[in-house]
Amino acid sequence: MAAPCEPPADPQFHTPASPTPGALACAERLCRERGVRLTPLRRRVLEQIWRTHGVVKAYDLIQRLSSAERPVKPPTVYRTLDFLLAQGLIHRIESLNGYVACVRPGQAHDTLLVVCRRCGAVMELEDTGMARTLRHEAARHGFRLDRQVVEGSGLCARCQAD
Repeated sequence: MAAPCEPPADPQFHTPASPTPGALACAERLCRERGVRLTPLRRRVLEQIWRTHGVVKAYDLIQRLSSAERPVKPPTVYRTLDFLLAQGLIHRIESLNGYVACVRPGQAHDTLLVVCRRCGAVMELEDTGMARTLRHEAARHGFRLDRQVVEGSGLCARCQAD
């Protein structure tokens, strides 16, 4: 198993951060070890997601990455997002149809996310048994899970204090 990468964002909340050379190098290393390429477009999309506070949507990425001379087409961005998801570098926020950086890239883990409904902050939580319980209950009923994403919605500490 590949050594994990240090995330480019505050692991507590997905806050604006400039991707560090170390984070980019680690993402490239993970891809190389898996026999896939972090192409220039994949890298640019990943950097945009890292720089975004909270959730970024595909059409926001298309707008940010396009220029008058070189428009970026939706299928290209969606294929890129699918690649980054498959490599564990980002997570999809199902309820918001958007994406955030993974704070533990390179580590196999279940996705447990909480989203502030007021400011949009996203926090990735450590699994404390919820995912194991979900797998167990699914198996008990004859269902085998391929992947699981657990999302919660509420108010972050900052918004509760306001």
